[in-house]
Amino acid sequence: MRNRKLRNRTSEGNTVVFTVLSKADFKKPTLELAKALLGCLLVKETELGITAGYIVETEAYIGPEDRAAHSYGNRRTKRTEIMFGEAGYVYTYQMHTHTLVNVVSGEIEKPEAVLIRAIEPCSGIDLMYERRKVEQRIHLTNGPGKLTKAMGINMDDYGRPLFERPIYIAEGYTPKSISTGTRIGIDNTGEAKNYPWRFWVSGNLFVSK
Repeated sequence: MRNRKLRNRTSEGNTVVFTVLSKADFKKPTLELAKALLGCLLVKETELGITAGYIVETEAYIGPEDRAAHSYGNRRTKRTEIMFGEAGYVYTYQMHTHTLVNVVSGEIEKPEAVLIRAIEPCSGIDLMYERRKVEQRIHLTNGPGKLTKAMGINMDDYGRPLFERPIYIAEGYTPKSISTGTRIGIDNTGEAKNYPWRFWVSGNLFVSK
């Protein structure tokens, strides 16, 4: 399947063409996908306009053996159901007052996912400022809850394919260097807190930590 091109007009009035990833592009081992997504564009279309940013930080969750994963122990609930399906779909969930966005990964019936932790804004930045109510660009999207608010990603996006409108991932750039470390906020999960399954574009200012 060839990657499709979508032409859009951003909130700044610019016309941009996004080359959207195909379903096949998501069919990689989860750790490999978490690194392959770095540099790709996350795009969200809403009635207010289009926002897009380069993915600069991800975390992999490999259930059911991963104690930090929502699907640990093959836990199948209304929330985790989408994780048991095909790779390349949106898994959103609420944490406190924030929505977090994940890419479903792995094979069918093997519930795994990649959390998108941070993006570098590139389109629809004025709209991001309006939604986030912050003054400094660096604080727009340097965290998983910040980026979803800036882009208008919410629970309505749960289960949507990431290769079709209104939310999709497109080709971007290949990072010169990728750094690896332990995941953030993983407590009381035994050895899982030590897994080096967080990846980020080295030196990028929008990485959360």
